[in-house]
Amino acid sequence: MNTINRTFDNENYSIQQVSDMTGLSKQVIRKWEERHEIVQPKRLDNGYRTYSKKDVNVLLSVKTLADQGLSIKQAATLVIQENANVEKTIKQVPIQQIDDLNNHVFQLIEKGTHCDEVEINLVLQQAFHQHGLSNFLTSVVVPFLQEIGKRWEKGEWDAFQESISSMVVRDFLVQIRRNFKYRENAPLVLGACLPNEQHEIPVQILLLQLMQLGWRTLLVGSSPAPGSLESIVDKLKPVKVLLSASTTIPFEMNPLLLKEIDDFAYKNKHIDICLGGYGAVSYSKGQTLKALRIVQSIEDVVENRTT
Repeated sequence: MNTINRTFDNENYSIQQVSDMTGLSKQVIRKWEERHEIVQPKRLDNGYRTYSKKDVNVLLSVKTLADQGLSIKQAATLVIQENANVEKTIKQVPIQQIDDLNNHVFQLIEKGTHCDEVEINLVLQQAFHQHGLSNFLTSVVVPFLQEIGKRWEKGEWDAFQESISSMVVRDFLVQIRRNFKYRENAPLVLGACLPNEQHEIPVQILLLQLMQLGWRTLLVGSSPAPGSLESIVDKLKPVKVLLSASTTIPFEMNPLLLKEIDDFAYKNKHIDICLGGYGAVSYSKGQTLKALRIVQSIEDVVENRTT
C-alpha cells in the first residue's frame, strides 16, 4: 500500500512501469526518446530513468497517432506542437485526448498488465474514495475499460489480462451497488443483458448512475435464459427496464430477438423499456419500432417517455 502511494503520488514512473502502461517496449521508449526527443526523463543518481505523468501521456499520444498511420517523426512533431499550443498542420489528423488519463488509470493499466487482482482492487478502492462515485465512474472506470478494450483489440493484452481486469472492475461495482443506500419507495429500474450477451459492466455503470439520481435498481445479470426476463418484469413491475447488448451476438443468435423485445414493450406500455449498448444501437439502426426505446446515454434513459 505504501509502495503504491510513494510510487504514483509523486508521478515518478520507472521505464518498466511506463512500458506496462503504454504497451511500448523499453527499447522503443528509449529509441523514441533518443531519436525524436519525445520525452526527456529525469535521471536518478544511479542512472535510472524516471518518467512523469506528462511523459506517459505524450508517449500514449504518439502511439495513438502512429496507429492512425502517421510516421513516428510526424506523430512526435504533432504532439510536441500540440503541447506547445502551436497550430496543428499535419493533414488535420485528430489527436485523441489521452491526457485525461489520471494516475489511477495508469496504476490500473500497470496492475492489469501483470494480472494482479489484489493490487487492481486496492487501486480501485483508492480511486473510489478519492474521486467519489460520479467522478470515479467517468474518470477512472470508463477510461480503464476503454484501455482494456484497445489493448485487447490490438493484441497487446491476452485473454487472461483482459478477463482478470474486467472481472475485478465488475466485482468492485457490484459491491458498490450492494452497499448503496436508497429509499424503499424509490422507483425501480431493472437492468439486464440480452441472452447471449456477456458484457454486463456497462449496465452496472448505468445502474449506479441511476441510483445516484434516486432510483432503486436490480441487475438480472449477463445472458439471462430466454423468457426469464419477461417473468421477472411481470413479478417485480419496475418503472423502467434497461436492456443492454454491447455486441450484435444476441441478434445474430436470434434474428427475431429485436422484434420479440419490441412486442414485449408494446404489451407493457406502462413500463419504459429501453435498449442500449453499441451492438443494440448499430443493429437497430434504420428499423421501425413500436414501443421499445433505443438509448445511447444516461440522459436518454432518464428522460420522460411520451406515450
